[in-house]
Amino acid sequence: MVTAVPKKTQTDRRYAWKVTISSFLGNTLEYYDFLVYGTASAVVFPQVFFPDASGFVATLAAFGTFAVGFLARPLGGLFFGNRGDTRGRKSTLIVTLTVMGVSTILIGLLPSYASIGIWAPILLVVLRLLQGFAVGGEWGGSMIIVLESAPPNRRGFFSAWPNTGGFSAQILITLVFAYVYTLSPEDLLSWGWRVPFLLSAVILVITFWMRRSLHESPVFAESVADKRVEKAHNPIRSIFVEDWRNLLLIIGLRFAEALPYFLLTVFALSYGSSTLGMQKSTLNNVILIVAVLSFVSHGLFALLSDRIGRRPVYFFGAAVVFVMAFPFFGLLHSGSFALITLGYVLVLNIGHNAINSIQPAFFAELFPTERRYTGAAAGREIASILSGGLTPFIATALAGPGGTRWWLVAGYVMLGALVTMIAVAKAPETLHREL
Repeated sequence: MVTAVPKKTQTDRRYAWKVTISSFLGNTLEYYDFLVYGTASAVVFPQVFFPDASGFVATLAAFGTFAVGFLARPLGGLFFGNRGDTRGRKSTLIVTLTVMGVSTILIGLLPSYASIGIWAPILLVVLRLLQGFAVGGEWGGSMIIVLESAPPNRRGFFSAWPNTGGFSAQILITLVFAYVYTLSPEDLLSWGWRVPFLLSAVILVITFWMRRSLHESPVFAESVADKRVEKAHNPIRSIFVEDWRNLLLIIGLRFAEALPYFLLTVFALSYGSSTLGMQKSTLNNVILIVAVLSFVSHGLFALLSDRIGRRPVYFFGAAVVFVMAFPFFGLLHSGSFALITLGYVLVLNIGHNAINSIQPAFFAELFPTERRYTGAAAGREIASILSGGLTPFIATALAGPGGTRWWLVAGYVMLGALVTMIAVAKAPETLHREL
C-alpha cells in the first residue's frame, strides 16, 4: 500500500536532503560490501579459499568469484525493479538493504578452505550471488527515490551524491585495510580479513533506521493516485519491448565508467603488488586521496550537467578515460607516489567522476515513472556483467602471468571508452524531460 506524500515534503528541500543522505548511506553500504570483497579477492582470498592452486590461477579464481556477484545483478535489477515500480520505492529499498548487509556479514563468518574444504568456496559463491542480487535492486531504487524527490532544476545535483557511495565506501575500506595490513601474515589470513566484512553491520543498522522514516517518492505517489501504475503493462515486459533501445544505450554508456573504476580499485591492487612489487599500502593511500577528491568533482560535474545537459559532460568523461588509458600505466610503472596519484586523479576524478556523477539522472530520465525503476536498474546491471564484474578477471588474463602484456589492458580500456562515446552520440538529451 503506497501512502500519499504530505504536501510539504513535495517542495521541502530539507526533506530532499534527507532522502539523499539515506540513499548515500545505502549506496555506501552497497559499495562497501561489494568492494571489500574485491579488495579481499586481490589480497587474501587466493590463500584462504583457493590454497591448492598456483598463485596466478588462485588469483584468477578469486577474481572469478568477484565476477560471479555481477551475474546475479541483472536478476536483482529485474526483480526489485518490478517490485519498486508496482509496490513502491521505499519498501523495496528496505529489502535490498537487508539482504545486502546480511550476506556480507555471513561472508565475514565463513570458514576457510582449511576448515571445511570445498564447501568454503562453494558457500562463498552462494553468498556472493546473494550480494549481487541485492545490489541489482539497491542502486536503481536509491537513485530514483532521490531523483523523484529533488527540485526539478537540481535533479542531477541531488542524485549525484548517493553515487559517491562508492568513494565513501572506498575510504572506509582503505582505512580498515590500513589496519588489517599491519597484522602478521598469520593473523591476516586467520581472522584479520574478516574484520572489514563484519564492520558492515554498523552501516546496515544506521541506514535501516534512517530509511524506515522516509516517505514514498512524490512522483511515484502521484502515479499511484492517477492509477498509471495499475494501468501500466508489466514493467519487465515493457522495458524489453518498448525501451530496448534505451537498454542498449545504457550498456554502451557504462563501459567508460565501470572499466576504469574496477581496473584502478581492484585489478591494480593485485597488479601493483604482485607484478610491480609495490607495497599494498601505497596504492591504498592513492585510492584514499582520489576518494576524498571525488566528492568535490561529483558536485561540480553534476551542477554543470544541470546547466548544459547530461550528454556533453558524459562525453567529456569518456574522452578523458580514452586518452588516459596508456599514460596511466606509464605513470603506474614509474613507481613514483606523486605520478601514480596524478594518474589516478586524471582517470578517476576527471574521467570517471564526470560520468559517474550524472549517470543516475541520465539513466532514470530515459524511462517513464511506471517502469523507471525496472528500466534503470536492469539496464545498469545487465551492463555490469560486461563492463564491471569481468574487468579484474579479463585484465589479469590479458596482462598474463608476469603482467608483461599491460598494453592489452590499456587497449581494452580504450575500446570500452570508445563504445561509450558512440553511445553518448546516439543518446537523447534528458535534462528537461518531465518525470
